Amino acid sequence: MYHHRPVLLVIAHGSRDPRHAATVHALVRRVRSLRPEVRVETGFLEFNAPSVPQVLDRLAADGVRDVVALPLLLNRAFHAKSDIPAVLRNAPRQLRIHQADVLGPSPLLLKALERRLYEAGVAPSHRSSTGLVLASAGSTDPEAIAVIAEIARELRHTGWCAVRPAFASAALPRTEDVVRDLRASGVARVAVAPYVIAPGRLPDRIEAGARAAGADALAGVLGPSAELARVLLTRYDASRAALPLAMSA
Repeated sequence: MYHHRPVLLVIAHGSRDPRHAATVHALVRRVRSLRPEVRVETGFLEFNAPSVPQVLDRLAADGVRDVVALPLLLNRAFHAKSDIPAVLRNAPRQLRIHQADVLGPSPLLLKALERRLYEAGVAPSHRSSTGLVLASAGSTDPEAIAVIAEIARELRHTGWCAVRPAFASAALPRTEDVVRDLRASGVARVAVAPYVIAPGRLPDRIEAGARAAGADALAGVLGPSAELARVLLTRYDASRAALPLAMSA
């Protein structure tokens, strides 16, 4: 069925919150529906099953040779740079694994984010009078923080009257502080857009901050959106194209 294509292994962080795994599985189902000829597997770094080592062992037992390991992450931070490579280094020796790039930044992610805002009641005609809080999980990695700041600058040029980044952990400012600052600066409406994939503790913190500060609109997480599924396949295709011919035939 799979015609010897590399397996796509989606690597998610995992969470004690059951909504996280449910969202990951829904996203993977959408990816499978878009590319039924590709075998797509899911592994978690912690909290959820199956773990990444369990999936790798099963792939090796099935006689798989080539794997594209795709971090389900929006930024290149600690998990993409350290945790995931460490797990993959311990994979069965017969597996040839190529770690794909993280999902962001991507224009498709911005499309998904703006669609979530529209679903939350932000009319396109209100963009010029709406301040946008781009709320991410946060990181101690300067590269990840810089990427969020750059995305905010890109969004500012698409018609929003102001766009500012906020972080749920590890970095400042917090969502509620940015909402209040935008209010104080005279912005008529304030919307919060979580730049996160799945529900969990940090997205809940973003939501709580938005509600505490009285944001006019709060978008949902990116979730199993069509745009996000397309980003996964774009990253898979780029990695497959970079593999030696014998691996990608």
